[in-house]
Amino acid sequence: MTDIWTVGVEQEFLLVDPESRHPVPGAEAVAQHAGARLDVQRELTPFQIEVATPVCHSTEELAEQVLLGRTHLAKAAHAAGCRLLASAFPPVGTVGPPPNTDDPRYRLMEYSHRKLLGGQGVCGLHVHVGVPDPDTAVRVSNALRPWLPTLLALSANSPIASAEDSGYASWRSIVWSRWPVGGPPPHLESAERYDRLVQTLVQTEVVLDVNMVYWDVRPSSHVPTVEVRVADIPQTAHETVVIAELIRAFARTAAESPDAERVDDVLLRAAYWRAARDGYEGLAVDPRTGSLVQARQLAAEMVEFTADALRDAGSLSTVEDHLEWLRTNGSGAARQRRAFGASPDGRELVDQVLAATVTDLRSGLPWSTHRTGGAR
Repeated sequence: MTDIWTVGVEQEFLLVDPESRHPVPGAEAVAQHAGARLDVQRELTPFQIEVATPVCHSTEELAEQVLLGRTHLAKAAHAAGCRLLASAFPPVGTVGPPPNTDDPRYRLMEYSHRKLLGGQGVCGLHVHVGVPDPDTAVRVSNALRPWLPTLLALSANSPIASAEDSGYASWRSIVWSRWPVGGPPPHLESAERYDRLVQTLVQTEVVLDVNMVYWDVRPSSHVPTVEVRVADIPQTAHETVVIAELIRAFARTAAESPDAERVDDVLLRAAYWRAARDGYEGLAVDPRTGSLVQARQLAAEMVEFTADALRDAGSLSTVEDHLEWLRTNGSGAARQRRAFGASPDGRELVDQVLAATVTDLRSGLPWSTHRTGGAR
């Protein structure tokens, strides 16, 4: 049994050269400089690095740990001669194949999935919410399926690829969708059904093991949580905490609500594509109704649905304030595009995101001043 409705996040980052701004394979050196103080992990390519928070009980604790992870890794990256970048896809340069890697797992993936591995140096945000049991994790997963595109639109932070505008707010999600077990999961009747399905995928060699089940929401394979993997890595620590708190509040609300109505899989995929293309500033497909609405309207509905849980966590006003802030300042994707328009070689864009990676969205804004009831 784990603490219920706790939260923790895994943040994936790119490592870039301070001169060229291109990705560099510095993960091993950065991990060595980071030491054992925090939970730092290598990723699929050596152009990436990940840091995980411990289990957090309050919004303030999560905010502190998210920013701590970023600043610690940024210092380690600087010591290793590179820089830490919170962009979900490299704005300039490419993430080529790992140089002379002898990692057995990577070589097996290369054999089994072949060219699919090319260009997979993409960075996401994984949010873990503590749940009482695996069946609750599946219940939350089913309820969250219609809202995954909204979370994707809120977090979209990868419009520029190889110094060109991809035309998508989240190019990461388009690249990542090539995996055979990625994107939205199926609607599942129980944790037992989930386990049987995963076992079949392993037996048929569609995936190597349970760790390659990349669905955007799933029961975690190693800790008693529901894991939500749909988001781009946000530019800032503040945005990271907002998205994580919204997911935590949704999990608690869904677990205590009647079973959600199953949505059509075709409409859900359509909603994903639209969210990836148009992001928070555009129109969105509501997979519950098949209608075309403003993406910000769906985000507001999600906040309304989770308002009681957000209020209990003391984060309702902060989440609401952030949605209002987005109206004026734009999502990560919109901010990347503005910087890219000012300097089409991408250097100014990279420098702006480098600065945002280790600073709060609004300098010095304490979470404690925006609590609304239910203080813990």
